[in-house]
This record gives sequence, structure tokens and C-alpha cells, in this order.
Amino acid sequence: MRNLMIFAALLIGAGTYMAQLADEMTTTAAARPTTSMQPAAFETIEDHDRGGIRSVSIARDGRGHFQTEGRIDGERIGFMVDTGASVVALNESSAARVGLRPSRNDYTTTVTTANGKLKAARTRLAMVDIGGLIVRDVDAMVLPDDALSENLLGLSFLSKLRRFEFANGRMVLEQ
Repeated sequence: MRNLMIFAALLIGAGTYMAQLADEMTTTAAARPTTSMQPAAFETIEDHDRGGIRSVSIARDGRGHFQTEGRIDGERIGFMVDTGASVVALNESSAARVGLRPSRNDYTTTVTTANGKLKAARTRLAMVDIGGLIVRDVDAMVLPDDALSENLLGLSFLSKLRRFEFANGRMVLEQ
């Protein structure tokens, strides 16, 4: 019985250590600036045989995410496709590049993120373009830089497409 208790204590200690190590690795990865990440290349396909349907195919990056580059009102912005995000989410730095500079009083909406609950500023984007797929009048949120390391291409953009799906290791967006 004593040996069993010692073994259980060792397992608990090892599990605690591994959880702390995993948490440290996640925190370190989240703290990396987005400028070091290169958006994955995408391929735009226009199918005239199917009524001019445009399709963008985005490859997975080394972390298993779908990174791409788009344009908001003509300004280049990097995004991670996030089907779990209800809206397009921009960090303050990216928002400022496209002319959005919410005041502290504009941060009135409480959002729940992987980092917990925080305040965000609601906004609307006149146009978001991902590889030629153009969506107008897109709901978005601006979050503090320290709360959002990567801009998220959420459902306020994705739901206005004809379809989006994960297929053959790629994210396919179609309009």
C-alpha cells in the first residue's frame, strides 16, 4: 500500500510538472509578436464553369493553423482563420493601421477569449478582402494588443461566403 501511495504521489508530481511546462510553452508562443509569423500562401481559383465561383485555398502552417493575408480597406493585414470566433477580431496595432483608433470609452463589450474575459471595442469594416474574396460591411472587434497576438478571421466574414470547409489539410473559402 505504501508503494502504491508513493507511486501515486510521483504521478501527481509529474503531471503537475508537465502541466506547468505546457502552460509555459503556450505562454511563450502567445507572447511572440505577429510580425515574425509569415502568413501561409493561399491559392485563388476562379471556376467559370460553375458560374464564376471564386475559391481560396489556405494551407496549414507549422502550428496547424490557417494563416493568411488579407486587406481591410486596402491595407494588408495578417489573419488566422478562426471558425470559433464570432466576429473578425483585430488587435489595436492592426486596427490603427487601417485607421481605427477606439478611445478607452469605446471598450464596452465584454468578450470571452482563451485568455479570459476582457473588454473590446465594436466596429464595422467597410471591406475585407481575402485573396479576391471581398465581403463588405463586416462586424469586428478591436482588442488590446496584449490580449490578441493574432488577428482573427471570424464568422462575421466567413458566414457571408458561399461556403468554407476544411478539406485535404487545407481551409477552403468559396464565394
